[in-house]
Amino acid sequence: MDKFTIIFWVAAVLLFILSLRKGKAKVKQAMKQSRNMMKSIVGDIVGIIFLIGLVLTFIPPSSIESALGSSNTLWGSAIAAIAGSVTLIPAFVAFPLVGSLVQNGASIIPAAAFLTTLTMVGVVTFPLEKREFGTKFALGRNLLSFVAALLIAALMGVIL
Repeated sequence: MDKFTIIFWVAAVLLFILSLRKGKAKVKQAMKQSRNMMKSIVGDIVGIIFLIGLVLTFIPPSSIESALGSSNTLWGSAIAAIAGSVTLIPAFVAFPLVGSLVQNGASIIPAAAFLTTLTMVGVVTFPLEKREFGTKFALGRNLLSFVAALLIAALMGVIL
């Protein structure tokens, strides 16, 4: 474990103990609610793991590295940004998927481009957004979000 993980674990345990000292009944109720919430999402988590495994089975790491690796950052970022813009998957599925792509050779810039466009740009949801907010607003928001997503991806490449 790295030092940040250890710090978070220590902080969580200390805050848990502090919470118990403040009010055992509330903590007990919160723990029951947490358990019930976990029961309701465990199927989704297993599905996410399965989906990531499936994607990585059909797309070998060498393909990921050649398409999204550091040798092809600009082209890989464009592909990832377009794919993220037209894909409709929940963010809680996208985060582990992007992590797996990076572990299998994708550069951080295309990975960030995919993730940010996925969460910020809505090509699939455009008709609904157009109907509710108007064409001008929907188009403007999506274009600005696309540009912002690319800037965020580039900034991630500079920072990391």
